[in-house]
Amino acid sequence: MIKKLILAIIILLLGASVAFFVYKTEPRLNKNFETQKAFFKKFPFRLGLDLSGGSHLIYKADVSGVPAGQVADSMDALRDIIERRVNLFGVSEPVVQIQHGSVISGAGEQLIVDLPGVTDVNKAIEMIGQTPLLEFKVERPKDQPIKITSANIGKDGKVDVGTLNLGQQYVATELTGRYLQKATLEFDQNTREPRVSLQFDDVGTKLFAQITKDNIGKTVAIYLDGAPISTPVVREQIPNGQAVISGSFTPTEARTLVGRLNSGALPVPISLLSTQTIGATLGDSAVHAGVKATIIGFLLVALFLILWYRLPGLVATVSLSIFIAIILALFKLMPVTLTAAGIAGFIISIGIAVDANVLIFERIKEELRSGRTINDSVKFGFSRAWFSIRDSNISNFITAVILFWFGTSLIKGFALTLGMGVIVSMFSAITITRIFLGTLGFIGEGKVAKFLFGSGLSK
Repeated sequence: MIKKLILAIIILLLGASVAFFVYKTEPRLNKNFETQKAFFKKFPFRLGLDLSGGSHLIYKADVSGVPAGQVADSMDALRDIIERRVNLFGVSEPVVQIQHGSVISGAGEQLIVDLPGVTDVNKAIEMIGQTPLLEFKVERPKDQPIKITSANIGKDGKVDVGTLNLGQQYVATELTGRYLQKATLEFDQNTREPRVSLQFDDVGTKLFAQITKDNIGKTVAIYLDGAPISTPVVREQIPNGQAVISGSFTPTEARTLVGRLNSGALPVPISLLSTQTIGATLGDSAVHAGVKATIIGFLLVALFLILWYRLPGLVATVSLSIFIAIILALFKLMPVTLTAAGIAGFIISIGIAVDANVLIFERIKEELRSGRTINDSVKFGFSRAWFSIRDSNISNFITAVILFWFGTSLIKGFALTLGMGVIVSMFSAITITRIFLGTLGFIGEGKVAKFLFGSGLSK
């Protein structure tokens, strides 16, 4: 009895500490947040685009020059690079996802970018648009005809040779910025002109070695954002995967180019299809609505538990309060990006936690009506309710995993909070509630005790 009482006190103190942590680290709750220590300022809730406001951008990826078998890999590389690019600007929890097109829709490969907190669409576009497209092209073979477009045909119907630009004298290779490992700023030892040194990864090194081997004595054009910026002549094979971009750069321009290349050169070109801005006011309204729904739902559930189960209901309410504090602290510490769907998953997890307590209390009432003592009823009630709680929570957790694995970003937010809630609710119901109920032996075994347990006196 004493041990259980000590454990209950420890759990209450820990629960209070977790709740205090949540309060101190949340500017929407703590009015003195700005004056808090740096430690507490590191853990605010991270809100998604629908709650914090921000920009929603849809880009179309041009994969016409990518072999069919490499489209998926190129899109994955594009997503990773764009995500790394916007992270450099300090955007909190950007969501970058691929939307594959189909023959029926004709939409093609698309990239969807959500930037929470960035309500300036022009700034958002600038973040993405500054990422360069780096390409390496070789001279067109003599036996390969020059591609002629309508722009090359004059009004008289003849080919206008003067309009044939440099891009039609070179053909693309597989080597692009996708295989770039790093870029560094250097200065020519003789002329002191700035230049950009490129180092490719293992795949890029092999491709560059083969390109230089096959084009000794010829030029290899380096294209940036569709325009040739350097056309060096290959003197010998370069097996170490190092290339140099030189030209009429100023030190500032070369430094900027290095930064842009290191932040990620796009493997395929992209074009902006549509933009959408979600204002901060709309996001705040969604936050307030979600918080209000959570509070009202919790109070109604607590009222039901106390009226129906009496003292165990009060114990369950305390247990649920600790459960909520733990979940909110985990959201901050992991951290979890909260969306409206995520809040819905959190609310459902509260219902799951209540369901476990209801199963336990009903089993305890059955044991009391069969003539067992309160202590024995609590013991057997928990053991017999465990199997139902275990099976229901496992099925809920499996559902959450499937939704997270196959769902979109919106569904993943719901699945993540639901799955976390399922795990913590099992701990709350089986451990915390059990310890608290175990400390109630002091109320005795009389009619008042059974009334406080909500069992009634009839079998």
